Amino acid sequence: MRHALAIVTSLVSSVAFGLSLGSAMAADCPGNPNALGVSRTIVVDPTEHHLLGSLNYKESLPLNDREVVLTFDDGPLPPYSTHVLDVLAAECVKATYFLVGRMARGYPNLVKRIYAEGHTIANHSQSHPFTFHKMSVEAASKEIEDGFTSIRTALGDPNGVSNFFRIPGLLRQDSVERHLTSKGYQTWSVDIVADDWLHVPASEVVRRTITRLEARGKGIVLLHDIQPATSGGIVELIRELKAHRFKIVHVVAATPERPKTETVASQWLGRPERPSFWPQVSVASLQLPDPVLSAPNPGNFGIADLTGNDKQYRDKPLPPIVLMPHGVSWVALSPSATLPAPAAENFNYVRVWQPRTAAPAHADKSKAAARSKVAARSTPATTSSTSSGLPKNTAQPKSSSQGAPNQPPRPPQQRPSTGHQLPGGLRPSGTVPL
Repeated sequence: MRHALAIVTSLVSSVAFGLSLGSAMAADCPGNPNALGVSRTIVVDPTEHHLLGSLNYKESLPLNDREVVLTFDDGPLPPYSTHVLDVLAAECVKATYFLVGRMARGYPNLVKRIYAEGHTIANHSQSHPFTFHKMSVEAASKEIEDGFTSIRTALGDPNGVSNFFRIPGLLRQDSVERHLTSKGYQTWSVDIVADDWLHVPASEVVRRTITRLEARGKGIVLLHDIQPATSGGIVELIRELKAHRFKIVHVVAATPERPKTETVASQWLGRPERPSFWPQVSVASLQLPDPVLSAPNPGNFGIADLTGNDKQYRDKPLPPIVLMPHGVSWVALSPSATLPAPAAENFNYVRVWQPRTAAPAHADKSKAAARSKVAARSTPATTSSTSSGLPKNTAQPKSSSQGAPNQPPRPPQQRPSTGHQLPGGLRPSGTVPL
């Protein structure tokens, strides 16, 4: 009972501390009674919730509906970071700045101003390499520790830098996250991205931020104060946050003097679990009714029971396992059996020529004499010329294909065989495929 009372008392005191701190920040805004301000402050213990941001992790900050945490990466860089700080100061809004070590060393005065105006300072590595997802743990550790050293040196107060760290480009890997956890650092991802690094106009940065906040209802917003679009659109963004009734939440790290905000585990759930279409049911806990019908006897199916103790079937041998059925006879064709030759059109050829037959010698002489007679008769007669020099009569030569009168027609010459079905070992002279 005393333990429960102590928890309730601690919870009430933490909430009262956060509300009083947030109310004071929101009310203390001289010259701007309509300032957006800070609705409340959450104090977190980095060693309890190591990974935050629903874009990469299961957990996020314990925010209520329409609560927003503004975060700025990659700075500081004047004049853009300076203008963003001016607008936040005019609206009494507090944010979390993830600074790059080299940028902090280059502009230490801006680092001190960020801290003096009540913003949370965190680490974004020493040189912002886009290789955290594949670099070794030793290389990542050097980037992380050098970043903390540079930021603390620029600020001049080691205790002014929180143990919050955001991986450059959100290019995470398990080994680096385990290293961060072992060092007591809290790794931050995001819930809402504004796409301001994509070089879109300031109005588009504001539109995407508000649209995505409306869709999700709350979350950690990622912005870059070194981007001209963010610096140019910060006034409109604050105006739209007011119009859509969003509230700003400031996040700080717990210290011995500043206890953490008491929460329950369900508040840290960054994204809902994926629904399962099959509910998880414990079979052992099911209350099944008794069967209406009795189970049939295994003997009804010609098998023994599962234990093999049925005497009726214990000695009954099982049929042998045969890969091929017996009684199959293979009939071989007789060597003398032949198949008919395929037709020529089966091979898509126009035609297959018959092989040329050898002619006797006397036949060649008679053919030569016949060809000479035909040539003599087809010679044109001599024509007489007129005074003009033109021929009086010109005889038209006859075609050699007609042949001489009283001569039998010449038989057609036969060409050599073609194709791949040739008799007698003749070599083909060519093919005529379709």
